[in-house]
Amino acid sequence: MKRPDWNFLLSHPAHLLAFGFGAGLMPKAPGTWGTLVAFPIFAAVQMLGMSAVICTAALFFLAGIWASAVAGRALGVSDHGGIVIDEIAAFLLVLAFTPHGLAWWLIAFLLFRVFDIFKPWPINVADRTIKGGFGVMFDDLLAAGYAIAAILLLRPLLVSMF
Repeated sequence: MKRPDWNFLLSHPAHLLAFGFGAGLMPKAPGTWGTLVAFPIFAAVQMLGMSAVICTAALFFLAGIWASAVAGRALGVSDHGGIVIDEIAAFLLVLAFTPHGLAWWLIAFLLFRVFDIFKPWPINVADRTIKGGFGVMFDDLLAAGYAIAAILLLRPLLVSMF
């Protein structure tokens, strides 16, 4: 397995995108750092409305299928831990359904990371069985769905607090 570095990221646009513009090179918790990359992207797009955020998430998802496949082939590992475009695309989708405010964004971040890390059913099945670029992206899309559902369930309970 090739060890990714900045030279690797800059050698192909897919590598740079797959590694979240460098966030995936972080030595500890690259998925968490990759998730954080979604915040500035969200900030830039959210003023255009929820549909713009959803479209941006979809574009990142589709580009991520390609980018993660290219980067994975180059590294010899289809779902290398540094590939974080899946976290970026999925968390953008979560943010589209999250009420505005720092407390809500923190809750959304924590929920998404919990579902992405612990991979409850059927996320764990998808993670094990669906391979390639689509597989890299799909399990995080499922984690996003769990986080969105949890936010929608928690919102009536917590809306008065935040």
